[in-house]
Amino acid sequence: MVPGTSDELAPRIRGPRAYVTFVLIGLVAGLLSGLFGVGGGTVIVPLLVLFLSFDQRLAAGTSLAAIVPTASVGVISYAASGSVAWIPALILAAGAVIGAQVGTRLLPRISQSALRWGFVGFLVLVIISLFLVIPSRAAEFELGWLNGAGLALVGVLTGIIAGLIGVGGGVIVVPVLMLVFGTSDLEAKGTSLLMMIPTAISGTIGNLRHRNVDLLAAGLIGVSACTTTALGAWLATLIDPFLGNMLFAAYLVVIAVQMAVKALRMRRR
Repeated sequence: MVPGTSDELAPRIRGPRAYVTFVLIGLVAGLLSGLFGVGGGTVIVPLLVLFLSFDQRLAAGTSLAAIVPTASVGVISYAASGSVAWIPALILAAGAVIGAQVGTRLLPRISQSALRWGFVGFLVLVIISLFLVIPSRAAEFELGWLNGAGLALVGVLTGIIAGLIGVGGGVIVVPVLMLVFGTSDLEAKGTSLLMMIPTAISGTIGNLRHRNVDLLAAGLIGVSACTTTALGAWLATLIDPFLGNMLFAAYLVVIAVQMAVKALRMRRR
């Protein structure tokens, strides 16, 4: 056993309680993933830490691995209604993979507390904007050189932020696609989920090398999430865009509170 690896950090006890918890976490994460076009990491990570005493790094690596099947089912669900912009998603993913490498290298040099407060500020602006801008369901993404370059930049910045503070790309990409690029809410969610797949695979490969993935937990969470992701995507098509914005804003409020609490705890230390 190598000191400091996930072999040391993983929970020692496996039993019915752990397996049931993995399944329940997956069901909740899958529903939110399909409904909002996010990976579900903002649910999976804190719940693994809270209920099963996972180390933060192990929880993040396990969550990223679980996102791969979850996002795949979500993409299929949104693609069935034509709500995925394929090429823009790949541009975002390429930028995010590069940005994530930059973010992890910058991590030791930048104040985590300042980063978290900055991200909280960003979320507050997004939440306010969601009350002011209601996306049209008829809107479609028309790719050109200018907005293509903009997508690449968004992808890189998303990857950097993900590498620095461990927040999944959907929390950033979905509102940016709606508010800046004018896509429909459904297309923003489907495109976000597609972007996550290569990004999550890349991150998972790196985490496996460092033994920061609990494969059993990731498998149970991922498979469980797949059973509710399609339901979440279907519900998204039924919900009015304004109500969808309000629900997404509420989800972002929860994330902002999580980030603020972490920043306050770091200051006290």
